[in-house]
Amino acid sequence: MELGAKLREMRLQKNLTQEELADRCELTKGYISQLENDLTSPSIATLVDLLNALGSNLSDFFHEETDEKVVFSEAEYIEKQSEGMLLSWVIPNAQKNMMEPVLVELEQDAQTQPDFPHEGEEFGYVLAGKIAVVIAGKRHTAKKGESFYFTAGKEHYIVNEGKGKARFLWISTPPNF
Repeated sequence: MELGAKLREMRLQKNLTQEELADRCELTKGYISQLENDLTSPSIATLVDLLNALGSNLSDFFHEETDEKVVFSEAEYIEKQSEGMLLSWVIPNAQKNMMEPVLVELEQDAQTQPDFPHEGEEFGYVLAGKIAVVIAGKRHTAKKGESFYFTAGKEHYIVNEGKGKARFLWISTPPNF
């Protein structure tokens, strides 16, 4: 982090001269200039005084904004194959997010593992084939172009009921896969 450049930027946003900031903190204009050019470093107490004069604090000053990744390519997907099923986590590390989308492919007559009751909700959209969403033993059929939604408080799983592969996007909140 370039401490001096950040202090300069904050000072300029407040429309203060180096001399005005120095006066507010009982420092010299030369010292402010040295700080802004990274020729010297302030003590913690001096930095706190400067930040107070600039309407900020240590926490906000050292908080660095990170660019949020928005678009993910197929090359970034994480896949797991097991017993007639392919799971593709389309958002890597989604466990840290509020929801977790997974692309699921089920071979004919295959099914997902039973998911035990948990807090949260589940949503899905069928991209290909015909599936049954089984919740507490009750079957709910959905085909291509249809969606499903339920609270996850009962045991549930999904079965491919069609001929050929079934493919659907399955989103759980909170992350559960």
